[in-house]
Amino acid sequence: MDKMQRDVSALRKAQHINNEDSIYGTFAEIGAGQEVARHFFQAGNASHTIAKTISAYDMTFSDEIYGKENRYVCEARLLKMLEHEYQLIEERLRSKRGKQTKFFAFADTVATSTQDDGQIKSHGWLGIRFQTKPEGAYNDIILHVKLWDRFRLQQTEALGQLGVNLIHMAFYPPSKPEDRIAELLDSLNTKRIEVNMIRFSGPDLQHIDNRLMSLELVKQHLTEAVLFGAKSEVLHAGDALYRQPILIQRGTYRPVTSSNLDVLRKVMNQFSQHPLMATSGPKVLLEITMASLTGKEGQVDHEDFLHRVDTLSALGHEVLVSNFRMFWKMKFFLRQCTDQPIGIVVGAHLLERLFDEQFYADLPEGILGGMSRLFDDRTRLFVYPYKDDKICMTAAAYNPPPKLQHLYKHFLANELMIDVLGCDEVDTTIQSSDVRELLEKRDVKWKTLVPDKARQLIEERQLFGYRP
Repeated sequence: MDKMQRDVSALRKAQHINNEDSIYGTFAEIGAGQEVARHFFQAGNASHTIAKTISAYDMTFSDEIYGKENRYVCEARLLKMLEHEYQLIEERLRSKRGKQTKFFAFADTVATSTQDDGQIKSHGWLGIRFQTKPEGAYNDIILHVKLWDRFRLQQTEALGQLGVNLIHMAFYPPSKPEDRIAELLDSLNTKRIEVNMIRFSGPDLQHIDNRLMSLELVKQHLTEAVLFGAKSEVLHAGDALYRQPILIQRGTYRPVTSSNLDVLRKVMNQFSQHPLMATSGPKVLLEITMASLTGKEGQVDHEDFLHRVDTLSALGHEVLVSNFRMFWKMKFFLRQCTDQPIGIVVGAHLLERLFDEQFYADLPEGILGGMSRLFDDRTRLFVYPYKDDKICMTAAAYNPPPKLQHLYKHFLANELMIDVLGCDEVDTTIQSSDVRELLEKRDVKWKTLVPDKARQLIEERQLFGYRP
């Protein structure tokens, strides 16, 4: 879609709102001009919608209005802007037009830059605080974005379109909650904008599950990964993982097994004592890929997804949901968030796939390129053993194809790939599918294969098909 078509789409939405006399509010934009408000002015009848626009660009002015903050492009600053502007419009106009008006305050704080060095520095926070009915309580929609266009002018144009989409979606929401996510990128695309965090709150938005909305961000490719906190809350990965050492384990967790956590504890102890670690221990993430959430018909079972997140949250774990098919892509994402050590936990049974050259066919450099992206001087792969009656597979015992022998020995010799110690008593053959099979058969043995808190939640809420 060319620029003229994009502008027409944004102007039509702005005009739609301007023609509705009951919607009235303020715009506060910092760092990238007043691109959102501009569309409403150009659409005509802006006086029907805009009470005030402000761009407190100077830091001193911004601090005087909204209070000081360590960073100017952060969620805390955005929330202060929304709080201040919404409170002002309510105080000044409630008595005059509160009975017939749905008030709102839109705010953004954004950093743009020309990306000549290939580094993505352009990002920002956008939000709207709004009423869905006159004299009603307020609701919030908050999101974080990255701007992928190379030049500032293109970035600000994309930001203006996104802001108009957000405001229009707030007052004219689609009937299906997941369509709200698609609405954000109307007339845009994921080559220009990444939305990697979104949060809905307020009494009129209680029916929206933020976890499912975040899942939609990944499903609809508005971002490649989203992060949930230990209480199932939506987090912005860039802030939550900033300068944190990270230990990450991939699994289906459908449900989580005791073996999953036994291995994780072994790695935690080993990684915490590694010479790379300067702090007491890493932040632990359990990763679920969209591939493991997607059924045979390409559909995602939302109930099953929530069961997984709920059981992991009950155990106090943070969860990353991603589109990362390859481990090097996951590591690249994490490295954008932190410069601290990263430990990746994998099973020895995955080594054959990890060293399968066909998985790197899309890279010009092939498997060497993939491995160079996976490993750096602060990233380690921790390999836990796979044991059954016939074999005991470990990193040291794995035998790659002949032409990759030297590469593999290099990883072992330099301890980039490390065997997990002390796993003799851990049964790593137990899989989530074994637990589900026992659940289906109503065999109580399943209770011995999952952690106690997960078992309690499964029984109380009848998760994963459990029936007493």
